Order: sequence, then structure tokens, then C-alpha cells
Amino acid sequence: MGKKRVLITGGAGFLGSHLCDRFIKEGYYVIAMDNLITGDLRNIEHLFKLEYFEFYHHDITKFVHVPGKLDYILHFASPASPIDYLKIPIQTLKVGSLGTHNLLGLARDKKARIIIASTSEVYGDPTVHPQTEEYYGNVNTVGPRGVYDEAKRFQEAITMAYHTFHQLETRIVRIFNTYGPRMRLNDGRVLPAFIGQALRGEDLTVFGNGSQTRSFCYVDDLVEGIYRLLLSDYAQPMNIGNPNEITISEFAEEIVKLTGTKQKVVYHDLPKDDPKQRQPDITKAREILGWEPKVSREEGLKITYEYFKSLPQEILYQRDHKSFDHYNR
Repeated sequence: MGKKRVLITGGAGFLGSHLCDRFIKEGYYVIAMDNLITGDLRNIEHLFKLEYFEFYHHDITKFVHVPGKLDYILHFASPASPIDYLKIPIQTLKVGSLGTHNLLGLARDKKARIIIASTSEVYGDPTVHPQTEEYYGNVNTVGPRGVYDEAKRFQEAITMAYHTFHQLETRIVRIFNTYGPRMRLNDGRVLPAFIGQALRGEDLTVFGNGSQTRSFCYVDDLVEGIYRLLLSDYAQPMNIGNPNEITISEFAEEIVKLTGTKQKVVYHDLPKDDPKQRQPDITKAREILGWEPKVSREEGLKITYEYFKSLPQEILYQRDHKSFDHYNR
């Protein structure tokens, strides 16, 4: 028996690259696939020398072919930050629809189990708190975030259709705010935005009055939850995240303290449809997977800050290192 083979789409991205590391560590043959719109080869360059690692530069919205057997597919290809999906809305919708359809077809052809990366954004601006998996969400389909939210909601629907109609082995993970090394510094998400501003000596920008909440999960904890869910027998959507909730204003003050910055916190208007509360109910993950987060926010933030501090100055001051224009066809 050879090594089990796993395909990880979005493999050069923040989460995808950490998943590549985990599956290599667990003894799998890992095939990473990424079109590098938002991914970065620097996240996986340490793996290229390994015998049991391959990289395919490919856009999954086109036909996906991988020779040989596949045991598992992890679908983590999608822009995941507002700055990205507002710039490439059509590509975001396509990767959630066409891309997911292609991968489900591949999984069926290979008789592979597939796990789909969904998101807490399927809950929209929630009217239920904390969010349980049974909550259907409060989403504006035509608002600026709709391209991401609806891509993920469709992704869940077609995945469940393949599960019920084709008896495909599927898993759905609803990911809440996650952070750690390899996040893009200027991707628009709150944690790298705050740390980037602190490192550049800029004021920290809070949108709205700062009373909106988020719950931050360190990447190693998230990867452990995803790994356990993939290998479980549970086919319904499952929340994976850290239920430790904090307001954005309190979080900004934590970053000020962590970085020792002298900058002040400034307040700007809240973007349209920005969720006011975000906190996962992880009862199912605890009961079914025996999983809960282990890394404290204080510990995780220190590691993340050290990573960002180590980046070259040109990355620190680079507002956007990608050109998206030709993807919005």
C-alpha cells in the first residue's frame, strides 16, 4: 500500500498551505493546486524539495484533472477577504460554483472523500447569537458581500446534493475568523490590517463604533478541527472556530498593547452588511470530534506578530501586490 493521496485546492494560500504542512506531517502524498490570484508560492516553497509533494498551477473553474488515485480532496480555493472578493467578484462566484462542481465531479470519479471550506459568512449579519449550524442566516444576496456569501451558500447546497444524490462522501466546515503566520498583511481583514498599521506607524482604523464582535481562532487549532472533521463520519455542516468573543475596539487595544505602538485608534463608517456579531457555537465539534481550541489569543497573537515583523519592508508597505483586472470577465 502506497501513501494516501490528498489534493488541496488553494494550497498556496494561508489556510491551504498550513493544511499542506499538516498532511505531509501525517504521512500523506500531497498535491497542492492554486492559480495564485491570492495565493503565494512562498507559503509552500519549503515543500517543493519533498518527494511526496506536487504543485499544480491551475484554475479550478476550468476542468480539473489529476492523474492517479485520490483518497481525499480539500477544497480551500477561494478569495476569503473583502479586499479580494470586492475586486474579483465574478471570479469569487465562479470558484464557489463552477470550481466546486468540478471538484465534486473529480471526487466522484476518484471515489474520494471531499471536504468543502465554507464560512461563517453564510450566517450573514446574524439575528441569532452565538451562531449554531441550524441557523439559516441573514444574508443580503445583492449587497457587496453577496458574491462571497452566496458562493459559499451555493457551495454547501451543491455539496449536499452530491452527498444525497450520488452518495458521495462529503464534509462541510464552516470556518470562523482565523489568524496566524502566512496571512497576507494587506488583505483587508481586521487582524493583519491592525498589525500592518501598527508596524507602519499608522493609526489603527476601526469601522463603525467598534462594538461589533469577532471570535479569532489560531490557525493550528483550526487545522486540527478540519483534520478531525475530514476523518469523521459527520456529513452535515460543522462550525470550527474559537468561541472567545471580543469587540473590535477591545481587539484594537490588544494590538496596541502587543505592538507597543503609540498610535491612536480612529473610527470610520461601517461598511454595508458588515456583521455586527460573530461567535461560533462549537457544541457539535466538541461532542462529535472531541475538538476545541487550545491556543489562547495572547499566545497566538505573539506568534503572528513575530511573523509579520519578520517580513521584508517592501511587503509591509505594499498596498496590493496582485493585479486582478483581467479576472473580472
